[in-house]
Amino acid sequence: MKKLILSTIVALLMLSGCSEKNIEKMNPFLNEYNTPFGVPPFNIIENRHFIPAFEAGISEQEAEIDAIVGQTDAPTFENTIAAFDYSGELLRKVRGVFEKLRSAETSDEIDSIARILVPITSAHRSNMMLNAALFEKVKAVYEDQESMGLNSEQIRVLEKIYKRFVRGGANLDDSGKSKIREIDEKLSMRSMQFGNNLLAETNSYHLVIEDEADLAGLPESVRSAAADAADRAGHQGSWLFTLHKPSWIPFLQYAENRELREEIYTAMFMRSNNGNEFDNREIIKEMLALRIERANLLGFETHAAYMLEDRMAQEPGNVYDLLMQIWEPALSKATEEAAMMQAMIDQKGGDFKLATWDWWYYAEKIRKEKYELDEEEVRAYFSLETVKEGLFNVVNNLYGLTFEPLKELPAYHEEVMAYEVKEKDGSHLGILYMDFHPRPGKRGGAWSTSIRQAHSKAGERVAPVHLIVMNFTRPTGGKPALLSFDETLTFFHEFGHALHSMLTKCDYLTTSGTAVARDFVELPSQIMENWAAHPDVLVTYAKHYETGEMIPSDLINKLEAASKFNQGFVTVEYVAASLLDMDYHTLTDATDLDVNQFEASSMKKIGLIDEIIPRYRSAYFQHIFSGGYSSGYYSYIWAEVLDKDAFNAFLETSLYDQKTATAFRTNILEKGGSADEMEMYLKFRGHEPTIEPLLKGRGLQ
Repeated sequence: MKKLILSTIVALLMLSGCSEKNIEKMNPFLNEYNTPFGVPPFNIIENRHFIPAFEAGISEQEAEIDAIVGQTDAPTFENTIAAFDYSGELLRKVRGVFEKLRSAETSDEIDSIARILVPITSAHRSNMMLNAALFEKVKAVYEDQESMGLNSEQIRVLEKIYKRFVRGGANLDDSGKSKIREIDEKLSMRSMQFGNNLLAETNSYHLVIEDEADLAGLPESVRSAAADAADRAGHQGSWLFTLHKPSWIPFLQYAENRELREEIYTAMFMRSNNGNEFDNREIIKEMLALRIERANLLGFETHAAYMLEDRMAQEPGNVYDLLMQIWEPALSKATEEAAMMQAMIDQKGGDFKLATWDWWYYAEKIRKEKYELDEEEVRAYFSLETVKEGLFNVVNNLYGLTFEPLKELPAYHEEVMAYEVKEKDGSHLGILYMDFHPRPGKRGGAWSTSIRQAHSKAGERVAPVHLIVMNFTRPTGGKPALLSFDETLTFFHEFGHALHSMLTKCDYLTTSGTAVARDFVELPSQIMENWAAHPDVLVTYAKHYETGEMIPSDLINKLEAASKFNQGFVTVEYVAASLLDMDYHTLTDATDLDVNQFEASSMKKIGLIDEIIPRYRSAYFQHIFSGGYSSGYYSYIWAEVLDKDAFNAFLETSLYDQKTATAFRTNILEKGGSADEMEMYLKFRGHEPTIEPLLKGRGLQ
């Protein structure tokens, strides 16, 4: 199949006037990048380049694997483990661009290419992980490691690679290996289809409002953004709301028209659950069955048991224990909040029971009434540019890093901004791209990802190229992009992931940057949110976009006073989704599963109140069905236990205490996955974390 595809592409190129010998010259992936800092030449990369580059990358790595297997010298760390770790450079090069575009700037053509590539790349991964001769070489090094004088990072790399083979099915018989191949390919295809369906459903919904009376309650900034969106979509003179968060969340917060709130919220939580071509329920059922079968083949009772084996939590019971410690006080708090909202409804003569589409609206009303806090007033102090400057300043104070804009650097979209990141001494650290606003080709949410991982090659550091992607409120009506405080926290959060990737001092790709346990990876990101919200930091960057006036102390006090309001809701919707994830992945049989019934039963079991739904319902739970968080959505709150305790180390000294910052950098950020995660944390903090700071921080204790 691979040869047929490549031959077809070659023939097409020759028909278009290109000789076969010129094909390689035409493809930027197959040549050294002639760009500053070796970034991808996005300006000349075309979709037709991807499949030939993937094919060439696979062939190159196959040759590298053959060389490892065919060597006659005894297996050593360098000739086997390091050689395997560094193999596939061209494949990483093209994947580092293609996968980023498929998430942030996709198209029908890119999706079509992905449908061709997914089974090919899945087969290639299986061919490596199930290569018996290669595994024997790896196993020989693993069993003889004590005689090899390996350093601590090399030992960690060896352990990770050996375990990757074992967990990939290397110890299975031929029949089991064949089944693993089949399962992995199916899972890859279904995961891609899940994400494509969700994006299509998200983009297909438009709430077009033509009667201005239906905008009652909406601030001018929200109306202006909706008018701009309508103009771009060809609905001049109207207002358009979509299922992108910067659109539907403000509508729920402010729109007085309850029927329209119900309509857009229902459209949001029914995505890919409508019985149409984009319905994800059968995909979920099939993926769960495949994951169970795969786990059983590898000796685990459930997918969760398989996934948690190499994470800090280790086994499902520990995850349930943590989540239920948080669930009970959070549900109690959320019930109080619901009663408060129902009282407001009754007081204002509303003849209805609080529903899920009412929560955002009445939470905003109570926030404004009880704390005199108006989110629109808050937004005025958090323009995208001032938040960015504040974030850069925080990072400079902590680690001495500086950020120089590179306007001429090629990018995949005109909105994407590029920066050179430098150390305190001015030396080059890496390149950081930032992509801020929603587009039809961009999936929802926010994420951080590497285009090129930091590592060492032939004794020289290969500098990272990193990307953070968000879906923030756009500039509108002559105003700059004004962020909500939640968006501000998200910016700091994703930047923490970028720091983790850029500051790594690991030599090997297997341990570089964010290559850590899933339930540890959120520590470097979440700890950054603490600086964003600290009063002493707010006064350094939160300034009014019109007057330049710094945020007044009374508004900071209101923000702080209101920070624990609605935390019952926020915590309950998150923990409910985490428990739903765990319930799905502790199943031992998904044969007769009805997704909607299972979800309802899962929520009933924990007593979720009718006024709240899980943050992600099953059919659009992209984290666990089209991302890397299956049996791992709990990771954010597991890491919050760590980040609250870790930030206390700064509070015990000072926000920018250099000794503490250096300890966090050297023991956490620079280490990547080169040591056991709890050992790294203990070296930084000196003790294991407890749950109390988290409960206190959320107002649940």
